Amino acid sequence: MSSTRPTLAAETRDVLGKKVAHLRHKGRLPAVVFGHGQTSVPITVDAHDFEILRRRIAGSTLVDVSIDGEKPHPVLVQRVQISPVTRKMLHAELFLVRMTEEVTMDIPVVTTGESPAVFDLGGTLLHALESVRVRALPGNLPERFEVPVEALVDFEMSVHVRDLVVPADVTLLTDPDEMVVRVLAPRVEAAVAVEAAEGEGGEPATAEAATESSGS
Repeated sequence: MSSTRPTLAAETRDVLGKKVAHLRHKGRLPAVVFGHGQTSVPITVDAHDFEILRRRIAGSTLVDVSIDGEKPHPVLVQRVQISPVTRKMLHAELFLVRMTEEVTMDIPVVTTGESPAVFDLGGTLLHALESVRVRALPGNLPERFEVPVEALVDFEMSVHVRDLVVPADVTLLTDPDEMVVRVLAPRVEAAVAVEAAEGEGGEPATAEAATESSGS
């Protein structure tokens, strides 16, 4: 049965170190395939093809890499080095997986829907946790965890790791009590308190008093 995974063609390379710069000028991206105690294999891939692939896959997406036209092997794109100056790709690390062995990975958490506490009460949605760590077989890794926020109707409610919907074949490693998302109240309480105090004949806030003094 043929695989439906994305594919990537690669070529072995013997150019290492700073000498790889000329490969980038030719449109090739230096990379390495490694994993399971096997000797790392230096390779190159078409930079344009890899950039397109990178934009449409998640970090947990398996990619079939064929080196020098040989039988493809599943890998995870573990790391892509980006130039801080040009923002262009410099190097990629591809982790070779075995479909029968579990791997550990951080999976992103994304919110869906609209929170009444944000749109009706003027709060700000706080992403306290951007990802959670899981362990699973490579083929069972989720691309993301979606968190519906419609239930966040006030500033007292929050979503924790334990509230995520985790497939039975995935083991959650992050502390279940960690908060994922909540809604922060708008920063108007202090202004309301000052107005109330002034309305009752109280003294203005210290910061306001200092401002008035400095302006005189």
